[in-house]
Amino acid sequence: MRNAVKEQKMYGQGYMDTTIGAMRMMMEAQAVVTYRVLGMMGFWPVAPSENWRMTMEKGPAFAAAQQGAMAAMIAGKTPDLVAAAWLKPIGGKTRSNQRRLSKRR
Repeated sequence: MRNAVKEQKMYGQGYMDTTIGAMRMMMEAQAVVTYRVLGMMGFWPVAPSENWRMTMEKGPAFAAAQQGAMAAMIAGKTPDLVAAAWLKPIGGKTRSNQRRLSKRR
């Protein structure tokens, strides 16, 4: 009985971790959009290549996310781990963009 309860908590924890990671990624993405729009309007310092960069980075990030999710599915991972594998490349990109754009020059 104890092992069943322990496994159930661990299974639910994976979903919670993935949910928190998705929420973090969404907040960072909104911050990145805000910084970029403010940069386009001239209110926030951004590199001149930022418009090009924001369009060119999406394809490779989503391709890596799809590849990670497919690999996790083929390996027989649980749905929370498949979602986490999908989220990892996109979350990494939003995190690095948010850190880079939040710095004043």
